Amino acid sequence: MMKSHVTLRSSKWLDDAELSGFVHRTAFRSSGFSRESFEGRPVIGICNSASELVSCNLGFKDLAESVKRGVLQAGGIALEFPAMALGEQLMKPTAMLYRNLMSMDVEESIRAYPFDAVVLLGGCDKSVPAQLMGAASADVPTIVVTGGPAAPAVFQGRQLGVGTDLWHYTDAFRAGTMSVQEFGELEAAAGPSIGHCPEMGTASTMATVVEGLGMTIPGGAAIPAYDSRRQQHAEACGRRAVEIAVECVRPSRILTQEAFDNAITLLLAVGGSTNAIIHLLALAGRVGVPLSLERFHELSQRTPVIVNVRPSGEYLVEQLFHAGGIPAVMAELAPLLHLDAMTITGKVVGDGLVTPSAPNRSIIATLDEPFVPVGGLAVVKGNLAPNGAVVKVSAASPDLLKHRGPAVVFEDMDDLIDRIDDPNLEVTADSVLVLRMVGPKGGHGMPEWGHLPIPGKLLRTGVVDMVRVSDARMSGTSFGTTVLHVSPEAADGGTLGLVESGDYISLDARAGVLHLEVDEAELARRRAVLDTAPRRPRFTRGYQSLHDQHVLQAHEGCDFDFLRGRSKNPDQEPVGMLTGWIGGW
Repeated sequence: MMKSHVTLRSSKWLDDAELSGFVHRTAFRSSGFSRESFEGRPVIGICNSASELVSCNLGFKDLAESVKRGVLQAGGIALEFPAMALGEQLMKPTAMLYRNLMSMDVEESIRAYPFDAVVLLGGCDKSVPAQLMGAASADVPTIVVTGGPAAPAVFQGRQLGVGTDLWHYTDAFRAGTMSVQEFGELEAAAGPSIGHCPEMGTASTMATVVEGLGMTIPGGAAIPAYDSRRQQHAEACGRRAVEIAVECVRPSRILTQEAFDNAITLLLAVGGSTNAIIHLLALAGRVGVPLSLERFHELSQRTPVIVNVRPSGEYLVEQLFHAGGIPAVMAELAPLLHLDAMTITGKVVGDGLVTPSAPNRSIIATLDEPFVPVGGLAVVKGNLAPNGAVVKVSAASPDLLKHRGPAVVFEDMDDLIDRIDDPNLEVTADSVLVLRMVGPKGGHGMPEWGHLPIPGKLLRTGVVDMVRVSDARMSGTSFGTTVLHVSPEAADGGTLGLVESGDYISLDARAGVLHLEVDEAELARRRAVLDTAPRRPRFTRGYQSLHDQHVLQAHEGCDFDFLRGRSKNPDQEPVGMLTGWIGGW
């Protein structure tokens, strides 16, 4: 492609013949670019979330170079800029606390600089939704490149996922059936390469969702991080970034109601992470698409799990890639998809589907013979969750999906840590474990603490699952009969804050019911007592104070109230906004 003959957004910075244009062009030339390298060419920003603190994203230096190659091939100029790095393992109290901050970082960077299009490089769980939310709000043409799953760990001759298998081994260690030496050997083996979790955790789920939304070139989600085809995919996305800059294909043209339905259908079919529910709700809120928890439930009632990947299945994402990847999954889902939905490729969804010549039915099943029948995700409501909560049915114990038992209440994570292995804890296998004050406000960002550990004394008797209820999230690699995202949370006045140990809780996931068997008069009495109790100190400064004041509840995606709704068209920015060079000189 030659230099663009359309009016580019960057021309507001670079085409002015007076002093303003002089200063902006000088900024490019001071960086070593000749005028010929940028004049009339689309300026493509590469939003890079690489960090040495986040092993998922360590390969992004090479990916960025591949994107730049593609941009150069197509006649553009590529400029890399950093984004805040969100890492699940080292970032405390949770990377989710900072998702909205990263989205603001991305949005304002895109809006402030002369980008005609942007390539998002994201990998670890919260990076991709944060970048998508920011780019969608800025509404400059955008394409996504995800980082890819890591190499599978191998321990005692078996391929492992990072999280799913770790939870099993951790239970074995706590139960005394795994030695300290074996646990140390597991630690040494658990992270053999860069890349995100190799099972269908939140990172692989979000990469899958990106394909379902139509925000990347099909086929990229499942390519392993260490496979050269990921670099080739990044290069192709760089070329396409130049084209969408010229064609002015904005996120608002792609992120439609039909795109969200496709993404949710795909999420359900792969047995993906419940975290994606929150991220899709937040993203829909940014682009003005009406989306509720009920829509997830509706689509779940017609969508089976057809991908046999942990934690809902047996294999890892690398095997899914070799079986045809997400395009092959979407081909099987074709009767359930909006095939005429537009994608970032300039083609509709139906044009990107690929059916392998010899499909591997042990990994990708058909709609007629799925691995898990319809209803792999359930939204439950009742007096304990008036605005809803979610249950990942596909990763739960079937015999616990309808259950009634007495509550064992933990006031917060500290209380749980102190008492969960207490031999005197009054708990049986029929108990319902309740953890509160771990939601968007109470847990300072809604940590992944919803996969409560089985009490130690029960583990030693062979109990491997129990009903667990919380206002937290859980890792996409987790499993078990967990009721998550209870809304409103305890810290926001939710009924969860009124539960007492011994109260009976009834769950019927398939019927969509979660009920606390306490009459309204008693709940009112408890609420009156709670309202007079001393309040926990809240944050009074900085970003965490902003978060506490403005974060929405889980059923609205935990976005900030002031970030919802479509932004102004970036092409309608006042010219005066681009004259800030005076203060910089």
